[in-house]
Amino acid sequence: MKPVNLNQILKDILLVVVIAAVVLGSNLALEWSDSLYPSRTIMVSGEGRATVTPDIAKLSFSVVSEGPDPTMLQSDNSEKMNAAIDFVKGKGIKAKDIKTTNYNLSPRYEYDESRRQSFITGYTLTQTVSVKVRNLGGVAEILGGLSGLGVNNIGSVSFEVDEPDKYLDEARVEAFNKASKKASEMASLNGVRIKRVVNFGEYQSGPIYPYGSFDLAGKGGGEAMSSVPSIEPGTEEITIQVSITYEIE
Repeated sequence: MKPVNLNQILKDILLVVVIAAVVLGSNLALEWSDSLYPSRTIMVSGEGRATVTPDIAKLSFSVVSEGPDPTMLQSDNSEKMNAAIDFVKGKGIKAKDIKTTNYNLSPRYEYDESRRQSFITGYTLTQTVSVKVRNLGGVAEILGGLSGLGVNNIGSVSFEVDEPDKYLDEARVEAFNKASKKASEMASLNGVRIKRVVNFGEYQSGPIYPYGSFDLAGKGGGEAMSSVPSIEPGTEEITIQVSITYEIE
């Protein structure tokens, strides 16, 4: 039987270890070099725009009642508000888009100078409902009919976009396409080649939601409005600015 050469075995093991260390070290060095910020880069910017058209209006209205008997106030106030809500539903507004946002019964005080103390002279009950109108063509008709039903305070009307992300996506795609095209043209003109993207970012300007309102506070009082404002939601433009940094070679 041939004797075992321990020295040769140790040499072979050492050689394997050295090879493994070299391979591992090369991979780590490659990963480290890839993590370094490239020394040759170009940065380009692009702008994308989208015109936003509202598809939702939000309005709020209140019934404010005053009197000495809180029980009578609640009955009268609820009757008027229920009539107003029934009217709104009759205009195609679904129950999920109608929300009671305030119900407040509070006493009214007066101060008696002779007795030097305050006392309750009556009560004020305010009930407020907000409504989301998905058919903008029906906003003016709703506003015009509420005051004749006992609604004596109509708040502001604001316009919103139900799905704003689709407008942002549209502007973003345009901005990045412009930036990419600009980078390719710049690289070609300067005799370099774009290797990879190393950084990018964006900035949005312009409101998208909500972005328009007008005030109707105080309108109403038991008689229908003689003149209802023309509802013109208009449009709004949003802008997205993007920047991209490329490594070049």
